[in-house]
Amino acid sequence: MIKLFIGFLVFAALALFILSRGGDIDMSGEKHGIESHSPAASAPAAASAPAAASVPASAASPAAK
Repeated sequence: MIKLFIGFLVFAALALFILSRGGDIDMSGEKHGIESHSPAASAPAAASAPAAASVPASAASPAAK
Protein backbone atom coordinates (compact mmCIF):
# COMPACT_ATOMS: atom_id res chain seq x y z
CA MET A 1 0.00 0.00 0.00
CA ILE A 2 2.83 2.39 0.79
CA LYS A 3 4.35 1.74 -2.66
CA LEU A 4 1.09 2.80 -4.28
CA PHE A 5 1.00 6.01 -2.24
CA ILE A 6 4.65 6.85 -3.02
CA GLY A 7 4.04 6.10 -6.72
CA PHE A 8 1.07 8.47 -6.76
CA LEU A 9 3.08 11.22 -5.06
CA VAL A 10 5.94 10.82 -7.57
CA PHE A 11 3.53 10.87 -10.52
CA ALA A 12 1.67 13.93 -9.16
CA ALA A 13 4.95 15.79 -8.55
CA LEU A 14 6.16 14.94 -12.06
CA ALA A 15 2.86 16.11 -13.60
CA LEU A 16 2.96 19.41 -11.68
CA PHE A 17 6.58 19.94 -12.70
CA ILE A 18 5.83 19.35 -16.39
CA LEU A 19 2.77 21.63 -16.29
CA SER A 20 4.70 24.41 -14.55
CA ARG A 21 7.48 24.25 -17.16
CA GLY A 22 4.98 24.36 -20.05
CA GLY A 23 4.48 28.11 -20.14
CA ASP A 24 1.05 29.68 -20.65
CA ILE A 25 -1.33 26.76 -20.05
CA ASP A 26 -5.01 27.72 -19.75
CA MET A 27 -6.93 25.18 -17.66
CA SER A 28 -10.15 27.22 -17.45
CA GLY A 29 -12.15 25.32 -20.08
CA GLU A 30 -13.89 26.37 -23.26
CA LYS A 31 -14.05 30.01 -24.35
CA HIS A 32 -17.22 31.44 -25.87
CA GLY A 33 -16.47 35.16 -25.91
CA ILE A 34 -15.70 37.48 -28.80
CA GLU A 35 -12.01 37.61 -27.91
CA SER A 36 -11.62 33.91 -28.77
CA HIS A 37 -12.59 34.38 -32.44
CA SER A 38 -10.54 35.84 -35.27
CA PRO A 39 -11.67 39.19 -36.75
CA ALA A 40 -14.04 39.09 -39.71
CA ALA A 41 -12.97 40.07 -43.23
CA SER A 42 -13.86 43.58 -44.35
CA ALA A 43 -17.18 43.67 -46.21
CA PRO A 44 -16.55 46.69 -48.53
CA ALA A 45 -13.52 45.09 -50.19
CA ALA A 46 -15.44 41.90 -50.90
CA ALA A 47 -18.51 43.77 -52.22
CA SER A 48 -16.61 45.83 -54.79
CA ALA A 49 -15.24 42.85 -56.74
CA PRO A 50 -18.61 41.44 -57.98
CA ALA A 51 -19.80 44.90 -59.10
CA ALA A 52 -16.80 45.32 -61.42
CA ALA A 53 -17.30 41.86 -62.88
CA SER A 54 -20.98 42.50 -63.75
CA VAL A 55 -20.19 45.02 -66.54
CA PRO A 56 -20.54 43.35 -69.99
CA ALA A 57 -17.38 43.10 -72.08
CA SER A 58 -18.96 44.98 -75.02
CA ALA A 59 -19.79 47.99 -72.83
CA ALA A 60 -16.38 48.01 -71.16
CA SER A 61 -14.21 48.24 -74.30
CA PRO A 62 -14.75 50.99 -76.91
CA ALA A 63 -13.04 48.87 -79.62
CA ALA A 64 -15.94 46.40 -79.70
CA LYS A 65 -18.27 48.93 -81.37
